[in-house]
Parts: sequence; C-alpha cells; structure tokens
Amino acid sequence: MIGHKVIPLQASLPVLPSMLSVNNLSVYFTGKYLFNEVSFLITERDRIGLVGKNGAGKTTLLRIITGEQQPEKGSISQPSDLKTGYLPQEIVTTGKGTVLEETLKAFDEVLKLKAEAERLSLEIAGYVDYDSPEYMKLIERLHETNDRFELLGGHEMGGETEKVLLGLGFTAPDFDRKLSEFSGGWRMRVELAKLLLQKPGLLLLDEPTNHLDIESIQWLEEYLLTFRGAVVVVSHDRAFLDNVTNRTIDITLGRIYDYKTSYSGYVEKRESLREQQQSAFNNQQKQLADIEKFIERFRYKATKARQVQSKMKLLDKIDRVEVEDIDKSAIHFRFPPAPASGKIVVEAAGLAKYYGTHKVFSEVDFALERNDFVAFVGKNGEGKTTLAKIIAEGLEHTGKCQLGHNVKIGYYAQNQADLLNPDRTVFETIDDVAVGDIRPKVRAILGSFLFGGEDTEKKVKVLSGGEKSRLALAKLLLSPVNLLILDEPTNHLDMMSKDILKNALLMFDGTLIVVSHDRDFLQGLTQKVFEFSGGKVRQHLGDVYDFLEKKKLSTLDQLNAAAAARQAGNTEEVSSVNKLNYEKRKLSEKEIRKVNSRIEKAETEIHRIESELAKMNNILAAPDEHGDTLSNDTFYKRYEDLKLQLAEEMDRWELLHSEMEEVKARAEKGN
Repeated sequence: MIGHKVIPLQASLPVLPSMLSVNNLSVYFTGKYLFNEVSFLITERDRIGLVGKNGAGKTTLLRIITGEQQPEKGSISQPSDLKTGYLPQEIVTTGKGTVLEETLKAFDEVLKLKAEAERLSLEIAGYVDYDSPEYMKLIERLHETNDRFELLGGHEMGGETEKVLLGLGFTAPDFDRKLSEFSGGWRMRVELAKLLLQKPGLLLLDEPTNHLDIESIQWLEEYLLTFRGAVVVVSHDRAFLDNVTNRTIDITLGRIYDYKTSYSGYVEKRESLREQQQSAFNNQQKQLADIEKFIERFRYKATKARQVQSKMKLLDKIDRVEVEDIDKSAIHFRFPPAPASGKIVVEAAGLAKYYGTHKVFSEVDFALERNDFVAFVGKNGEGKTTLAKIIAEGLEHTGKCQLGHNVKIGYYAQNQADLLNPDRTVFETIDDVAVGDIRPKVRAILGSFLFGGEDTEKKVKVLSGGEKSRLALAKLLLSPVNLLILDEPTNHLDMMSKDILKNALLMFDGTLIVVSHDRDFLQGLTQKVFEFSGGKVRQHLGDVYDFLEKKKLSTLDQLNAAAAARQAGNTEEVSSVNKLNYEKRKLSEKEIRKVNSRIEKAETEIHRIESELAKMNNILAAPDEHGDTLSNDTFYKRYEDLKLQLAEEMDRWELLHSEMEEVKARAEKGN
C-alpha cells in the first residue's frame, strides 16, 4: 500500500519527548491479522484521532495500550509514572452516591489526605502536653499532609468538579441527586468528568460524543484544547475530530498510516495516496498478467523451461499491492417516493408535556409544512425525544398536536436497533416485513446498507452496534412515507454510513424531523432548527451552524447592555461583555487561520504542479534528447492530467481568497 508506516517527525518540527511507544504490535483475529507489526509514538502534547472502518481494531488498540488486552506480538513502552485515563464506549456504573459524591471519587488521594488531616487534627486537639515528642510528630505529619493536599489541588477540588459537571450538561440541582436516577448516557458523563478531573498524562476516549449534546460537545472541545496531556480519541463525529485533533492515525488493512493533520486534511491526503495506490495496483496487475501469460504460453516448451521457472519464482516473490476496499462508498440508496400529503404536515398549539409535576415543555406552537427539514437540538432531557414521540406515537400530552391530511410516518427511535429480533438473520429481518413489489428488492436494499454476500445470513445478535443501526434504518425503506422522524440515527454509524444516509435524506421528497447532536451530519441537511431549552421550544431559520453562530455571537441586546454598563461605570458588566467580544473575536481569528491554512496548501500544490510541468516542458522543447520518454503514452497522459490539476487548483485558490474576503468582512462587521 502507498503511504508511510509510522513516519518520523519532520526535521523542521521541534522533537517532543515520546511518552508512549507502540512497538511492532500484532493482533490475530478471526483468521487474519487485525494489525500486523505496527509501530508509532505518542508524544506529550499529541491530539490524535484514531480512525478506520468499523472492525479495523481501533478499540482493540486502545485496550492494548491500557493493558486490558494482550497482543500476539509486540510491546507497549511507557514511563512507569505515566497515568492513563480510558473512557470505553460502554461502561457499567455501580455508584450509589449522588452525582457530586461519585464525581469527587476522582480525587481519591486528595480525599484520603483530607480525611487524614481531619483525623490528625482531632488527635492533636486531645493533647495537653504541647512539648512532648509525640505532639511535635503529629504537628509535623499534619503539615506534610496539608502541604500534599494543597499540592494536589485539594482547595480547588470542589470548584473544578462543579465546573466540569456544568460543562458536561448537569445543573446545580443535579449534583445532589442519586446517580442511579440518571440514564446510562448521563452516568457515562460522570465517568468522563472523573477522567478529566484526574488529569492523566494520556487520555484515551472511545466515542466520547455518543452521549453528549451539542453544547456539551463544544465545551469538551474547548476543554481538550487546553488539556496538558496527550489525547487519543476514536470518534465518528467529523466536526469534533477537526476541532480537537492535530494528527490522524488510520488503521487500514492491518497497517498504520500516520498523518500530521486533523481529519479533513487526512481525508484529502488519503484520497491522493489511494489514487497512487490504485495506479500501483493497476500496473502490478498488468505485470502479473504478463508474467502469467508468459508462463502459460511456454509452460510445455523445453527450450523455455529455465525462463518459465524463473518467471514462476518471480511471481511468488512479488509483494502484492493491496487497495483499500472503499468501492462501497459509491453505493447509494433512495427512499421510496413520498405519497402526497396536505400542505400542513404537523400542527401544534399550546402543546405541553408533564411527568407528574415535572414540566418537560409547555406553550409550544408550530406548524410544519410539506418538505420542511427540521433539526431538534438542545441539551439531553429538554424534550427532543419526547416531542418526537408525541408526533410519531401519540404520546400522552396536553394541548394540540395534529397531523395533516394523508400523513404517513416513518419513525426511527433511539432504541430502534434493540427492538430487532436477535435470532433472525439480516435477510429474514427485512424479508419478514417486506410485501408486494418490495419483495424482489430485499437484497438490493440490504446491499445499499452495506450488507452483501454472507453478511445477509448473519444473526442479528452477532451484529455490531453500527450494523444493527443500519439494519433498523433499512426497514424504513419497506413502506413509502412522507414524514420521516429520526431520533439520533447516526449513533454507532461510521463516517461512510453517515454519508450514505445523509445523501439519501437530501434526496427525500417528504418532510423530515431529525434529532441529532452531530453537527457535520446536520450541516446543510435542515433549513429549520427547533431549540429545546428551559421548558420552551424556539424556532430558528437556517441550518445548525447558522443556529450555533447566533448562539455564540453577542446579540443587539447584549451590545446595548454594554453601552449602558459603560455609562453606569459597571465594570463587572463591561467585563462580561468584553469577554463575549473576546470569544467572538477568537472565533473569527480561528476561521481566518483555517482558511489561510487551506490557501497555503493550495499554493504549495500549485507550486509543485508548476515545477513538474516546467520539467516536462523542457523535455518537450528538446525532443531529440528525450526520444524514449516522449514515445511513452503515459508521459502525455501525465502532462494533460497535470494541466487539468493546475486549472482545478487555481480555481480552488481563487475561491479560497473569495472566502477569506467574506470571513474578514464578517469579522470587521462583528467588531
């Protein structure tokens, strides 16, 4: 495969000390190597995104680093004092205390020191002989304990804990509630909070955003940017990876490919490398075919026996070029045409939902029209799923929520994958409910969702979480609907599956409601956002990034408040508004840096192409000296390809400069 297996640090970059070394690691699984003799270093400030197809071995690699699993071959080298924190995808929590009590367990040593200090203080209080050696020893031990307590941040323990819990979406009243009262997703947040508060030197996170809402994800991004240790994260959230990581390690075909860039940069480089890989594969296939043709032609000719033997040995020795199987990325599917519905699809007036005395939301008014695409966003627990269930299943409520004429609903619930019969095969799951004209298309539908060949005969119970989610989504194709309601459809889906689903939804000709925290998935998909917050549902026009920009930028009211604060000399309010303006300026600067980086990349590529074309022009200018080169058709094909690439790169460069002007204009307008 074309690429680089553990590339060394470039000479122009400062060499950071490695904190962990993966050495010639091999893991054998189900008859083949999951990865074979892979090696790489993790340095103390790395932000690594670990990527690869489902089943490539990402979680296995994390478990080996933590020591939970042993490889067939190879080793992990790390300092004896390196503290590693690991958040797995799923975890069983058994804590019986409150949210705050369970989170404070992160400070195990600090709490022991606190208890020891309290014990020593009580013992000292009982002494009357202040000159005795025992008394002086107790005083000395108390001083040492208090010094250690302070060194480990004991005095900041409470404030740090509250800050992290609030950032991860808990409210102050939640602190005193029993952890057992919360769902599994919220318990995972407590485990994440504990890991962050322990401040390990190496933080390993396996799908940390699965149980977080958009606001909590953004808070975690900001937290990780200032985190002092190294971070390795497995995630299918493209926006999260781009905002957090500066290095991408791709596990493909049992090998490791190391890219010094975030996910989007990696995708561009990977595509370029794969083109080279495909070219090398095609050339090798031609070479192999020529050798095999020679062997077949002269196999039984005694005069050619030696050459045939030589060719056969050569055939055995050639290392086969492998190409990553990504042909499935071209697979697409379409939802069946949506039956005609009335103009108004869903209408609500004075809608409210209570569980006992607890209000989820109230006074909700809206009208969804045919072909509206709407995103439900907000913190977990604010009622997104509840409203989806009211519309889809008629969940008990007060007020009005009415479907329009001829509305047919397709509903994908968060637990939809868990409702599949574990003892049926993939094919039977779809075939059991397929009727009429859809029956002959069952295998085509399954193929669209990446279930091909033997995969269709697998029992549901052996499928991964992502495979179950894809199968549950496939069932939505079995009957035409004009209102799709999808509740967190991207959980457990890999990048490719999410792209396939998003492309299908963009072609859907009905009405869509989607509950999601995946910003990249939502971007460009919906044109309305329903924000769930504080028992209210507010409507915003635009997609999710339009909504987030409005949330982050200061409003006109805040600007007026700043002016009033200055006139009144209220420094505290001025400071608050200045902070908002600083955050706003920081966002603009980040956007400018991002576009500028892309411009620099385009200029580098233009320079590379122009240099290669200049060399080829020199060859064309002296045909007598380069007859052999010019007689090769590949030279001219390469020449034409480079000219096309140069034109495309110049167009990209111009578009980026236009984008830069727009970004700077927005920044100046904002200031």
